[in-house]
Amino acid sequence: MSKTTNTLSQILIIQTAFLGDVVLATVLIEKLKQYYPETKIDFLLRKGNESLLQQHPKLRKVWIWDKQKNKWKNWWNLLKQIRKQQYDLVINVQRFASMGLFTALSKAKYTIGFDKNPFSWCFSKSIKHEQENKHEVERNLQLIAQITDNQPIRPRLYPTLADFEVIKPYQTQPYICLAPTSVWFTKQFPASQWVNFLKELATYQKKEGISYKIFLLGSPADKQTCQEIQQKCQIFSLEIETLAGKLTLLQSAALMQKAVMNYVNDSAPVHLASAMNAPVCVVYCSTVPKFGFYPLSEKSFIVESQEELVCRPCGLHGYSACPQKHFACALSIRSEQLLAPLYT
Repeated sequence: MSKTTNTLSQILIIQTAFLGDVVLATVLIEKLKQYYPETKIDFLLRKGNESLLQQHPKLRKVWIWDKQKNKWKNWWNLLKQIRKQQYDLVINVQRFASMGLFTALSKAKYTIGFDKNPFSWCFSKSIKHEQENKHEVERNLQLIAQITDNQPIRPRLYPTLADFEVIKPYQTQPYICLAPTSVWFTKQFPASQWVNFLKELATYQKKEGISYKIFLLGSPADKQTCQEIQQKCQIFSLEIETLAGKLTLLQSAALMQKAVMNYVNDSAPVHLASAMNAPVCVVYCSTVPKFGFYPLSEKSFIVESQEELVCRPCGLHGYSACPQKHFACALSIRSEQLLAPLYT
């Protein structure tokens, strides 16, 4: 397959991993549409992430794999539907065996994926998944470099007009968004540390004579943590509102776009910010930016421990507890480090 091909009438992109992975895979949609504007592009993702892409203006269809109930029965039923579609090209971003086998059995004319997938030997072409010195979007774009180009771009999301209407009442004054949680404990800046930062922010605002409203973002599961942070910050004379569970993912992304600053962990909200080119400050605890999941917004800041910790990073992904039991990678970060991006 080459850049001169004119036989790509329909393409399927597969990424059934986590929310942030889906956001980073949107670069494939953008790049393919640049080169093949008439091609119909579909996307396959896991149930729970579909709200990100269901109204995407550059997609024809979003396929959903329900992995929580009757996983393999749903896998087989979905495969039968995909085979009937007879795609010209299937691009598998997922590196696990389930979607590797799915791709191999898809009956697509041409299949491509990463060499790390156990079934990559069945693909028409497998691409080396390079870990060092590359952002994940660059790695993803390597999958289609032979039919597009090798120039990196930002991921992109498309909140609807209705989404922007929902958030409009929250945009009556300058505001900061803060997404305090993460799926993994060692990726999550502790709630106590967020409270310390907000205390410093209150002092800074009083000194400078400014006032930012603080919105705490997250899923319904994050609501309790957000409310606890809000409760502990009542004495700081800050205007704080918990929106966790109240906004959809796209509405949250739309709100982040116009924030003075967005404070997030090394987790999905980083990529929401990148997709909206929103200003962002990312706190890295157990992980490090060189893993390839750093922010891509024009206005981006990285905060991490300034101590030399021999245990950091302790792994590519997070853990449910600090392996060394001291969590120094998070607890040694100072509030002043987070405050600095506001006056940089």
